[in-house]
Amino acid sequence: MRVYVPLTLPALAEAHRTGELGSGPFAAYAVTPALREWYLSEDIEELEYAALSRAALASLRLLAADPEAVRRRAVVAVDVPDGAVSAGPDRGSGPSALGEVTVTVPVPLAKAASVHADAEDAEPDVAAAAEALESADGGDGDAQAVVDGADDHELLWFATQEIPHLIAQG
Repeated sequence: MRVYVPLTLPALAEAHRTGELGSGPFAAYAVTPALREWYLSEDIEELEYAALSRAALASLRLLAADPEAVRRRAVVAVDVPDGAVSAGPDRGSGPSALGEVTVTVPVPLAKAASVHADAEDAEPDVAAAAEALESADGGDGDAQAVVDGADDHELLWFATQEIPHLIAQG
């Protein structure tokens, strides 16, 4: 099963240093039944993109919690055995949990398929979105528009061999 693990660039640097994406359990995003129902598509590429987008939002939440991190979202795509992922029955009941799963086993960074991250020019919009996230969660429409502005920046695709270069930028 392909899962998308939300990170920050400092967390990616730590994973690169230790060689481990996570020791389990840790949160990730995947194409779940609830995500399929919400997205209303049978196109697997569209569903995978929706899961990646959910992970990008989770990365934004990590940035909001870490004011020292470079304001660039980061997501690692990795394939794990189906049995290594759990999604409780209550998951997916709220919009923020769509596609959320728990990876229950250690995952070496070497198993990663790719990394997705913002370009440097996204930093001002991502910073504004991280700052507005709490107000957006509280129902502020203007703040939600700022958070949505981060989505105007497509995450760039990086091969795992590019991780050293990517983290050097952060």
